[in-house]
Amino acid sequence: MITRRLPSIVAIVALVIGGLATSTGASETVTITLVTHDSFNVSKAVLRAFTRSTDIKVRILRAGDAGQALNQAILTKDHPIGDVLYGVDNTFLSRALDNGIFEPYTARQLDLVPSGYVLDRRHRVTPIDRADVCVNYDKEWFADHGLAPPTSFKHLTSDAYKSLTVVENPATSSPGLAFMLATRANFIGESWRNYWTSLRANDVLVVDGWEQAWYEHFTAASDSGDRPVVVSYASSPPATIPEDGGPARAGSVASTCFQQIEFAGVLKGTERRGAARQLVDFMLSKRFQEDMPEQMYVFPVRGDAALPPAFVEYAGLPERPALSIPPEDIERNRDTWIRQWTEIVLR
Repeated sequence: MITRRLPSIVAIVALVIGGLATSTGASETVTITLVTHDSFNVSKAVLRAFTRSTDIKVRILRAGDAGQALNQAILTKDHPIGDVLYGVDNTFLSRALDNGIFEPYTARQLDLVPSGYVLDRRHRVTPIDRADVCVNYDKEWFADHGLAPPTSFKHLTSDAYKSLTVVENPATSSPGLAFMLATRANFIGESWRNYWTSLRANDVLVVDGWEQAWYEHFTAASDSGDRPVVVSYASSPPATIPEDGGPARAGSVASTCFQQIEFAGVLKGTERRGAARQLVDFMLSKRFQEDMPEQMYVFPVRGDAALPPAFVEYAGLPERPALSIPPEDIERNRDTWIRQWTEIVLR
């Protein structure tokens, strides 16, 4: 996945919609702030269309990774730094809801979203996209070495796969956290800890973030890569299509996928409630939904949104339900599980 989960540098970027800085209609132009993670992206033409039809300009405030953006929204909830927050996922959803940073709003066209993505029945957040975290592998590397690609968690702990896997630290990385939760969901009881003990013994490499894992170590994405197995996304393989065309070099292991849904919500305390609601509606519009795959390498939540050809051919969500853990269980146990993981893998 190319644009997601960039380094956790707090950055503020104002997006100026070229040529639309002033309203040409009778109504006054309103500017609202979208607080989001560093990986957010949208086509300029798509955002211009929103401004043109609503007289609402969008200032984008990129505030680090998903966890950092949420923490900023929580710390400033009495004086909100924006009007809409996008990028809270199901691993942090309970934290967001428990801190009361969103106000309820039922987005238009929410009825076009499968009910399984609507995790908050009070509609304080609206599902926008899905980006399952899965093990990816380098098809070319495995073919060259005469070794079958992994098809399960357990393959990664066998002798044949020793020193082949790179993962992200769940304490510093969203996909790293999702993969740790995937193992927690897959293995019965406390056996997930035994799994990580075996993975450590098999020389798993742990790095701080997705970009380091993908661009520095994954052989399908880096000429100097040294690991043909990486934790990334179900939608990552299209990013390995050669520039001159041809099949994607990476594949994903469906049985390891952990469901990740991202949400948007109107921040409580906004003084531009109507405009903020229109932005949430826009993010659920078919035009925005169909723009997302090639901008952020995620899947739209609307069932009627068309996917680009590369996604149809090389990216896919698991046919069976992905691994998942209820958000309230994650919130209650996240810190404990990360602490246990750290004791097993890093010390």
